[in-house]
Amino acid sequence: MNMTLLRRRNAHRDSRAWADLFQEHMALGRRRIDPLILGITVALSMGGLIMVFSASGVVAEMKYSDSTHYLQRQIVWMVLGFCMLFVGSQIDYQQWKQWVPWIVGACVGGLLLVLAFGPQINGARRWLTFGFFSIQPTEMAKLAVVLYLAAFLANPNRRVTDWRRGFLPPVVVVSGLCFLIVVEPDLGSIVVIGLVFVCMMFLAGARLRHLACLGLPMILSFLALIVVSPERWERFTTFLNPFQDREGAGYQLVQSLLALENGGVFGVGLGQGKQKLLYLPEGHTDFVLALVGEELGLIGTLGLLGLFVILVFKGFRVAALAPDLFGRFLALGITLLLTMQAMINAGVVSGMLPTKGLTLPLVSYGGSSLLTTMLAIGILLSIARQGRASP
Repeated sequence: MNMTLLRRRNAHRDSRAWADLFQEHMALGRRRIDPLILGITVALSMGGLIMVFSASGVVAEMKYSDSTHYLQRQIVWMVLGFCMLFVGSQIDYQQWKQWVPWIVGACVGGLLLVLAFGPQINGARRWLTFGFFSIQPTEMAKLAVVLYLAAFLANPNRRVTDWRRGFLPPVVVVSGLCFLIVVEPDLGSIVVIGLVFVCMMFLAGARLRHLACLGLPMILSFLALIVVSPERWERFTTFLNPFQDREGAGYQLVQSLLALENGGVFGVGLGQGKQKLLYLPEGHTDFVLALVGEELGLIGTLGLLGLFVILVFKGFRVAALAPDLFGRFLALGITLLLTMQAMINAGVVSGMLPTKGLTLPLVSYGGSSLLTTMLAIGILLSIARQGRASP
């Protein structure tokens, strides 16, 4: 009799536990996706789609006899990107902590495959080609670094103030990934990863002397990579005064500056820009912001960058309201990743930084960058849904 009563109590207790879990799951499902983050993502990607078409029409007509070639491909990537965003927003972000070793391993494998079998384009091996499309593992490696650091820093057994157990391990892992990217070579991505790494470690409480000990070798290595490559050295020195070699190393930057100058305050009108008429190389990818400045003017450029500022603010807000350390560091890392790429791209286009092959997130043409950025924003939305309060 007592055993029967005990079983009934246990069954009742289990049923209540399952009911509570179900209610908690339903309550989480009813929390809507942050409308501002989603709205800005849609606005930037749709604006990017328009600018990609405007910037690439002439080039696509000459290369493929179809002015909509790049537009069609970008639409496909954008649809896939929003699918990635939706999936990322629905998955409990805690699951990514368990997948970190597999993601980092996959990125290492992808980077090795690029070096072994990737086609050499403009002196670099950065893509894996599969029939009619190609992917760039470096883009996913950036997000993998953020995921790894968030999982590592959220571990209570890892004190970042401890040089041997808390500081050195992430330095070794991230340096290994960076080495594979340097061999491609892709110096721009290394700069982004390095800045995100330093910022995340600093925000996690790393000692300044440890960061200083790391910063000096990083700077020296960066300068060495520039000096040993005549092309990089030429870019580095030319950006100080690109008009000295306006037909050579400074050509791309000069055309970018001319586009911004032609645009003035209000721009020459959408689709009316002249620099896209085979004057500005990579106008639909790395230098799409220059064409935004020419066609939409200073007002349009500031409006686009303003959307990034709001998105960054929201990202930091999501981090502040995250329910645990992993969510906090993950939101911080994703926000920093978007911030660094946007800032460096804007700096290159305006001549404040040497020319680097970095896209403007959500706006530039490129499938790998768009898919990775959408997935990262989806994860950010998942963290926001589970935050302590509506951000």
